[in-house]
Amino acid sequence: MSEEIKRVANWIAGSPDRQAGTGAVLALLACGETALRGGSIDTDLSFAMTLAISTTAPAGLLRMPLATAATIGLTAAGVVSLVNFHVLTVGGLVAQLMVLHWMATRGSRRLAVLLVLPYVLAALAGPQINGIRVYGVVTAVLAAAAVANGIGRRARAEEVARDATERAMADTLHEHVARGERARIARELHDVVAHHISMISVQAETARLTTPGMSEAGARRLLDIGDTARAALTEMRRLLGVLREDAGTPPVTRRPQPGLTQLNELLDEAREATGAATRLIVSGPVVTLDPGVELTSYRIVQEALTNARRHAPGAAVDVELRYHPEVLEVRIRDNGPGPGPGTESRSSGHGLLGMRERVAAVGGELRVGPAPGGGFLVEARLPLAAPEAAR
Repeated sequence: MSEEIKRVANWIAGSPDRQAGTGAVLALLACGETALRGGSIDTDLSFAMTLAISTTAPAGLLRMPLATAATIGLTAAGVVSLVNFHVLTVGGLVAQLMVLHWMATRGSRRLAVLLVLPYVLAALAGPQINGIRVYGVVTAVLAAAAVANGIGRRARAEEVARDATERAMADTLHEHVARGERARIARELHDVVAHHISMISVQAETARLTTPGMSEAGARRLLDIGDTARAALTEMRRLLGVLREDAGTPPVTRRPQPGLTQLNELLDEAREATGAATRLIVSGPVVTLDPGVELTSYRIVQEALTNARRHAPGAAVDVELRYHPEVLEVRIRDNGPGPGPGTESRSSGHGLLGMRERVAAVGGELRVGPAPGGGFLVEARLPLAAPEAAR
């Protein structure tokens, strides 16, 4: 039943015309009820009719600029009717509950609460005539319930709107960071791919010039291969420029991209920076990795060490490389305090997002969180060859 009442109230409040019509209907009902009770009213009938209209008609003005004044006037008329006649018409009661609920939902919550107090005072201080005070008590209770319901609905709506805004901002920030991280990954992989394409161009040109007895058709094909490779390099550089502009990053100094052969240098830097023990553990037969996978492995270790320095200063760190037949397992574990209760990681910032983007780019899996027995663990499983190379 309460849901039906809420739907009807929302339907009425959704249109000024419907609200005005509701106020007019309630006024007619109140006047009819007053006329039927005319003989039992100890006052002038015209005054009673005016009071009946005053306790109902303002309910149709809630969407007007004078909504607050209409609400106060309707409440004042309702209190006068209750004090003078010891009863409020059914139409007047419905109108009062409607305007109090509307004020609590869309207007001033403080005013809505204050407008309940006169009914409470009338119920407490009203005369006890043949149990007639019950009207005042019922009106006060219903008015308080209407205000409480309106305030609760308003609070829930504000919370939903606030959550939606926060989610939208978080999604926007996440997308912005992800776009920048992808551009950074593209810049790094550009050097790896550019090296291979350059080798194709050089080897095609060398074969064309140094192979004795090569037919004219074969030489032309090798020349076409070299031209295609150089065109591909040009297109890659153009694409890289677009990515850099999209991410809003300045040009960077070009240098060879690091790999696992530079891990010892990286660990030495970590030891010097923190003074804590940092070990490199390698197990399984070492194999040559796809350049993209090797670069991803290095960046994961680099980011995990940075994370450990930031969140667990002084903690010992173990870096493990486990070579399996088809997968390289990279594990970085520290013996620090670990993340707080109920959280997956110490931070959901750019570092973790960068790891996920890199691992996804080579078709791997990433897990971060508390380590068994304490501390923090970053674990990545990467294919020995990137998906494109494997095919």
